[in-house]
Amino acid sequence: MKKFGFKKFAALLGVVAGLSLVLAGCGSNSSKSSSSSSSSDNQSTVQKIKKRGTIRIAVFGDLPPYGWVNKNGQRVGYDLTLARKVAKDLGVKAKFVQVNANNRVDALNSNKVDMVLANFTVTPERKQVVDFANPYMKVSVGVVSKKSNPITKASQLNGKKLIVTKGTTAENYFTKQSGVNLLKFDSKTQQFNALKNGRGAALADDNSYLYAWVKNQPKYTVGIKSIGPKQYIAPAVKKGNKSLLNWTNKEINKLTKNSFFEQDYNSQLKPYFGSEVKPSDIIITK
Repeated sequence: MKKFGFKKFAALLGVVAGLSLVLAGCGSNSSKSSSSSSSSDNQSTVQKIKKRGTIRIAVFGDLPPYGWVNKNGQRVGYDLTLARKVAKDLGVKAKFVQVNANNRVDALNSNKVDMVLANFTVTPERKQVVDFANPYMKVSVGVVSKKSNPITKASQLNGKKLIVTKGTTAENYFTKQSGVNLLKFDSKTQQFNALKNGRGAALADDNSYLYAWVKNQPKYTVGIKSIGPKQYIAPAVKKGNKSLLNWTNKEINKLTKNSFFEQDYNSQLKPYFGSEVKPSDIIITK
């Protein structure tokens, strides 16, 4: 075997050193490129929304009176009225993206939507993954059951099946309560059908639209009108989107001051609620 000379060894070290510099340079450029792309990939700033000419808003499609598709194929409801007002005040058109309760966060994080207006309750857990603007509604969890066998207190749920929709505050609340067996569904339509089919003793969800649901379901009653903490409904934007968050906060403040939500309540919610519900129970006034 031939000896490996010093000159050849030195030359090899030079090649390795040069290659290391090249790789380091590539790594540095890649890092800068990655950083640059991450800072510029937010397609939901106010400036970019206006440039695009549309704001993509996540809404429900099966939750009257907040967001649903009527018999004429039109998207209507309390949240839809707000969504159209937001788009108008931004000077753009609204593009609606239908979501279920359990994919509202994903819709934001995957850049499918710019904003969520789908009866989104503010919770500490959700605040870790999205940014909430100022609230426009008050809400708490309620429980609906048959009038013939009403559930009027939480202790009656022990050992029974309670129907909820995945990703809701009702699911979050009752997951922490012992003795309750949760039967979970992906959509509001599925959960209410399950209740009608007798698959559970009761159903838990936001009390405000349980009031609306029972108005047309005379066999059922909201036996527990409020359970758990009082909470709020608010628009949500992607975490860190300060541009759209700041604009939305100003918009909500302006609409509250101008009594927009009272008008929205009277036109969209009042016809669906019984006399036991007052505007001040639902909306945030000036």
